[in-house]
Amino acid sequence: MRSLLCRNLSGRRAALLAVAMLASLAVSPACFAQVGTSNTVTADPSVPHPPTQPAKVQLFTDLQFADFNPKTFQMTPPPGAAHRHWAKIILVGDFFITAGRQFDRTAHMSIGNTLVYFGTTAEPSHTFGPTWHFERDLTEYAALFKTAQPGLVDIGNLVNSTYTSIIHGSAYLLFYPGEPARDVPDVVIGIPSTPEATQDLHPNSNTLTATVTLPQNIERAYLDVFAQSQGSDEFWYSNVPNDVAQELFSNGGTAFREVEISIDSQPAGVAPVYPWIYTGGVDPYLWRPIPGVQTLNFVPYRVDLTPFAGLLNDGQPHTIALSVFNNNDYFRLSATLFLHLDRFSDHVTGALVNNTVGAGPTPVIQENIVTTGGFPGGTINTQSSRQYLIEGYIFTSHGLVDTIVTQKIDFSNFQQFTISASQFVQDINQNTVLDSTTKTQSWSGVIQSERKASYPLVMDISQLLNADGSGSQLTTVSQGFKVNDSDAFDGFPFYLSALSNQVNTTDTIQFDSSFHILSNSGQQSSQNYSFADTPGHFYNRTLTATNNVLTSDSGSK
Repeated sequence: MRSLLCRNLSGRRAALLAVAMLASLAVSPACFAQVGTSNTVTADPSVPHPPTQPAKVQLFTDLQFADFNPKTFQMTPPPGAAHRHWAKIILVGDFFITAGRQFDRTAHMSIGNTLVYFGTTAEPSHTFGPTWHFERDLTEYAALFKTAQPGLVDIGNLVNSTYTSIIHGSAYLLFYPGEPARDVPDVVIGIPSTPEATQDLHPNSNTLTATVTLPQNIERAYLDVFAQSQGSDEFWYSNVPNDVAQELFSNGGTAFREVEISIDSQPAGVAPVYPWIYTGGVDPYLWRPIPGVQTLNFVPYRVDLTPFAGLLNDGQPHTIALSVFNNNDYFRLSATLFLHLDRFSDHVTGALVNNTVGAGPTPVIQENIVTTGGFPGGTINTQSSRQYLIEGYIFTSHGLVDTIVTQKIDFSNFQQFTISASQFVQDINQNTVLDSTTKTQSWSGVIQSERKASYPLVMDISQLLNADGSGSQLTTVSQGFKVNDSDAFDGFPFYLSALSNQVNTTDTIQFDSSFHILSNSGQQSSQNYSFADTPGHFYNRTLTATNNVLTSDSGSK
């Protein structure tokens, strides 16, 4: 008796007055999928493309992924790129997998030793090989594309007599001429700065570090963080404390993870871990044809390191480190450091004046597991709450700038177990609630940017077991990603936006005594993606599916 979860199966704000990254989203007829298809489909919007003719740079064409050898390519930018500005740079990928049997696979791509894409792949059936498409706005990476750079794409994929499906992929960059709508970084640094641009962090070697000597005129600094769970931490949100893991047929390490960031061993910020679910997760039929939130195209978490600019500008080497709190197995981590420089000063001085991040979280765990008739049952409640403030100032060419970053993170995970000789039930209710604010004060006034976000996840798993070990499993999942942004100048709001990405799915599988899936029934799923902001940009699209076939695709603009 065990759960399927036990298996080991992506100016400030340009000036702040610029339109948000998701602006200008609109649904056009070409966006809609064909009702009745079994092909992979998401409601996620494409990156908005400017109305000008782009220069296209092909990165690779129809590469085959049938082993664990990374594939290399060369990125050669358009002529004159070293001295040009780009209104937008967009990475476009198109992939498919042949019909057969295959697990979901991790996929990532780097250019110039910097990660530019991170996600996972769709799973095939014995009779159907799905295709999928992704786009990423890489305008902020423009500094990478001034000269030719080596590239690498890695989709480790075992192909043999059992796992037969081969993954194929093509990707290219679109360079749109013109001035960018927002301020773009002057320096982009991948961490780790290797062709893979990722590093696996294990419990016994769980630090990703980079020692860098940076320009001495940094005004603003940001760190984008990816943390992908692997192995027995793939379903980390279902894990339990070590002392009850064996009796609950679960993995240990508790159900709480987060990424800690430090600069020269000084705590510098926190990145919560999003509970991505891959296309083979728990029950693969849950995610056909609609995958989970961001499954094929992860979104990084951005940490504002601007208060440390004065410290980083001293011309000395500095060590940036990332670790995963309480990881029970390995996480694949990657980060990108973005630096905005003072172009009218060679040396910007300043200091860090306040930092209350502290040494780390102190989660509170309440166990209420009782054994009755030889079988355990009950609840486990895991909670973590932390709040911190970081303040630093710099003397720039345009005067004194003081930056205060505050963040409040509330995490909760409540699990309920009901276990008997013929039943295994695990119900999970989790949420991460974030409130992050950056307040920047200069001679011109005070700009305050606030992000409120939540990562709700509800997963209910109910197995009915026969005497021979065969049985059925009903799984219901509700997964969300919700973000509200606001910007104000001297207390007067000038920009508001709201984004919501919600996937709901349910399915029942029948399995044999070896946990091989025999069939499924009752599959239903939906996704709604919506975005709106004060300039009037609006996007709303909803997908529904029944019995693993798309039944509707609707939206408005």
